[in-house]
Amino acid sequence: MKTLYKPLGLLVSVVGGLAANVAFTRVWRAISGEDQAPTATARNYTWSEVLIAAALQGAIFGLVKAAIDRAGAAGYKSLTGTWPE
Repeated sequence: MKTLYKPLGLLVSVVGGLAANVAFTRVWRAISGEDQAPTATARNYTWSEVLIAAALQGAIFGLVKAAIDRAGAAGYKSLTGTWPE
């Protein structure tokens, strides 16, 4: 049964990454008023702006991905009766 979770877990992880990207984009737009966060090589931004954007993106990505992965594991357990490892 646990081998069944591997492809399901991969799919859940991809969905989590997409959801995290959407969440970050919305938060960044609300905070900065800009549609896109600065990249590390963006010339028109300060070090602070680039590092804050990266830290925020990492925090949101980690939070959303962990929440979705945990929900996927809990859903798998409720369907199969075993927790994926």
